[in-house]
Amino acid sequence: MAIGIDVPMPPEPTDPEDYDYEKCPFYGELPVRGQLREGTVVSTDMEKTVIVEREYDVFVPKYDRYMKRRSRIPAHVPGVLDSLEEGDEVTIAETRPLSKTKSHVVVENLSGDQ
Repeated sequence: MAIGIDVPMPPEPTDPEDYDYEKCPFYGELPVRGQLREGTVVSTDMEKTVIVEREYDVFVPKYDRYMKRRSRIPAHVPGVLDSLEEGDEVTIAETRPLSKTKSHVVVENLSGDQ
């Protein structure tokens, strides 16, 4: 619980000299705040970034039914969680803007080992 969220702590970085502590919520100074969201990794093509897709239902009053919506959120991957693959279920947390499009960071890999 070092980051204020009930997620397991990943192992410490193997090479502390080359580790980016500025953008790590576990061993660095990145504050985590706001919402926690769960989703599926759909793209790992970028360095230190994954695209997380989450599906949710929206009620449409006119038809008295639900329709499916999805959102794709770019999230930063800290160096201690860099073994993510497409199809993994992850938890992402809201944080300060890290770049033009990234305002979330991966805090837990729910599927598979790390």
